[in-house]
Amino acid sequence: MTTHQTDRAAASGARAELDRERRMGTAGEATADREIQVVDLGDFETRRAEITEQLWQAATGTGFFQLSGHGLTSAETDAAFAAAEAYFALPAEAKAGHALKKGLNAGWEYRSQVRPSTGTPDEKESYQLTRPHMDGLWPADEQVPGFRATLLGFEARCHTIAHRVLSCFAERLGFERDFFARLHDPASPLHQSTLRLLHYYAVPEEARGPADAGWRAGAHTDFDCLTLLFQRDGQDGLQVCPGQEAEGRAWTPVRASSALITCNIGDMLTRWSGDRLPSNFHRVAAPGPGDDQGPRYSIAYFAQADRDAVIASPDGRHAPITAEEYLRQRIAANFAG
Repeated sequence: MTTHQTDRAAASGARAELDRERRMGTAGEATADREIQVVDLGDFETRRAEITEQLWQAATGTGFFQLSGHGLTSAETDAAFAAAEAYFALPAEAKAGHALKKGLNAGWEYRSQVRPSTGTPDEKESYQLTRPHMDGLWPADEQVPGFRATLLGFEARCHTIAHRVLSCFAERLGFERDFFARLHDPASPLHQSTLRLLHYYAVPEEARGPADAGWRAGAHTDFDCLTLLFQRDGQDGLQVCPGQEAEGRAWTPVRASSALITCNIGDMLTRWSGDRLPSNFHRVAAPGPGDDQGPRYSIAYFAQADRDAVIASPDGRHAPITAEEYLRQRIAANFAG
């Protein structure tokens, strides 16, 4: 394929993706007839073959699954959430001093993501930790004591868990076991994996409506290889809709659990796998009557290949592309006007 043909294909794909995102904007009725499988990572090396099979079945089905036996303690996750809540409680002018570095996915942003599926900003603020780009973005220790050390430690633990899962996918795809780990190097200045702290705002009384009447984060797919999502008991809202069923817009709730890590496949791994591993739509729905209308906190880790990593599927279905260029194209598709 020539460069001109590649550019035209990318532009066509971007338009198709934008149309698909916009069609997902209409709220659909949630359904519970899809299984969100729980995979136990305990005794990993001894059970690697069994775990790999379970992960593969879950990932090729809904593209979503949950992890138990992952090794993170409740104390570790509680400390990360406490740091997040303390940070978001800072005055807006203090957080503005850590404003997002455009194109580097590092820093604080406020109601800035406008998705094609909704046309309105997501009702949230977030703080992104991307290791090579954090200069000037850490709050002072007197503002949030221990914030930097807590989050760097938690991010490192997420990296380990993500690449344990990705090592299983690598082998099933015919790559070496550490294939993805080598291309997600935390010490590289081209590293792109991100830990994101999320704060969804409480729903004002005048904005409350019936179940499935709105969203806190509009329908989207993730751009990365693998997402790890940490949630709190009782703070539900995450819903998934497999891509092949997108036209029906039937959403399945994914139960929030403080003990489980919810995972989903991202667009980057879909391309790398020759479309064998699907990256599916998900959203955070607004709470309905009887649900907790207060603030919702979550933490996401996006395992995203280094900028210079070349994404090439084993079957040659997609032309090779660097992770940097691929992300540029996906951002253009998702946030085009």
